[in-house]
Amino acid sequence: MHERYIYFSQFRHKKVFKYNLLICNKKVQHLPELIINNLSASVEGKQILKGVNLTVRGGEIHALMGPNGAGKSTLGNVLIGHPNYVINGGSIILDGKDLTGKTPEERARAGLFLAFQSPVAVVGVKLSAFMRAAYKQVHPEDKSKLSEFYDRMKIHMKKVGLDESFMSRSVNDGFSGGERKRFEILQMMILRPKIVVLDEIDSGLDVDALKLVAEEIKEYYSQEVGFLIITHYQRILKDIEPEFVHILKDGKIVMDGDNSLSLRIEEEGYDWIKNTA
Repeated sequence: MHERYIYFSQFRHKKVFKYNLLICNKKVQHLPELIINNLSASVEGKQILKGVNLTVRGGEIHALMGPNGAGKSTLGNVLIGHPNYVINGGSIILDGKDLTGKTPEERARAGLFLAFQSPVAVVGVKLSAFMRAAYKQVHPEDKSKLSEFYDRMKIHMKKVGLDESFMSRSVNDGFSGGERKRFEILQMMILRPKIVVLDEIDSGLDVDALKLVAEEIKEYYSQEVGFLIITHYQRILKDIEPEFVHILKDGKIVMDGDNSLSLRIEEEGYDWIKNTA
């Protein structure tokens, strides 16, 4: 087994206090829980993940950081069930349900969501139709009218800085990098997942766009939603402060800490972790 180091400042006391409050709050019934247990995975015959262990619960914001090639985006793709990635061992459990062998659609219905690092275009499929179809798949119990659904979409489109005209455009077709990332956040707000995985959501965003996206993420944050923010830099973590920071290196999480860990990485890079791990 590899060693996994702990890097904490005053973090422990805050978390104990927080969970005491949650236990005393009778309104909180069940918090979602994603358990990644000893997860190993490969792509094109090359093993990338080598026994990842991580738990994300409702009300928690986790950041997964690491040098290029560590396997961060691979983890996101494996969690959502990308067909190009093969799980070689371990499990993915959400609220007690084993998602390891499930399809991406089944994982989405269970409450798992991934905002892609490089969203692809779907030419010929209108954004409005795509969102309606996705929502009906994830929330078949909702019988709201089409007009009500589109009104809700327009509200959130305005918040993330997307004009209503995008509703009639093909998904991501001709979108800038920033517009594609805004659309990813729009999907999160509309689909209302339990566990949100954001893969390099800040890449391609200017300062103003990043602020809009961060505000939507903070608005969606609650005790009923857990976040895993995958990022190489500390940029987005200035607007959305994580309670947990994990460092992935060579397909394994080698260090855990609080936000002070991300601040040290911003100042010193990853070399000191390489030497430690």
